[in-house]
Amino acid sequence: MTSRATDRTTDALHPVRAELLRTAHADAEALLSRTGQEADALLEQARAEARAILEEARRQGEADGVDAARDLLAGARREARSRTLAARREAYEELRREAAERVRELRATGGYASLRERLEHRARALLGPGAEVSEHADGGVVARAPGMRVDLSLTALADRALDRTGAEVRSLWEP
Repeated sequence: MTSRATDRTTDALHPVRAELLRTAHADAEALLSRTGQEADALLEQARAEARAILEEARRQGEADGVDAARDLLAGARREARSRTLAARREAYEELRREAAERVRELRATGGYASLRERLEHRARALLGPGAEVSEHADGGVVARAPGMRVDLSLTALADRALDRTGAEVRSLWEP
């Protein structure tokens, strides 16, 4: 074929080539448009998921904060209760020591001999006339009989008296 025939063939194919290029450009534009729309949709979906994750994290953080605050408050309440009980125990022990000291002072009074006699009588009434009764170092008496013991020392009597007061003693340190 000659150059002229090639030129005629090229000229004849020119509209086909132009149509193919136009179609290819249109397809590429459509593909780019769809890809852009899909990318925008994916980005919006990712943003929505990120917002949802962030909101869930915020809610979880708030819930964790509420739990942590509740735990701190409970711990503070336990600590306050523990300190209150310790202070009450200390006040009670101080009252017990003071009472024991005061009753031991009875030994220096003129009525102690009569009191000791009554305590010895009470010990023999509880354990029997053969009970061995002896003076306690803090005042009062301790009695023994086979298998039995009675402590009527002044300190033990003061302790029992405080124990019997129960709620009345608690009113000393409660509002």
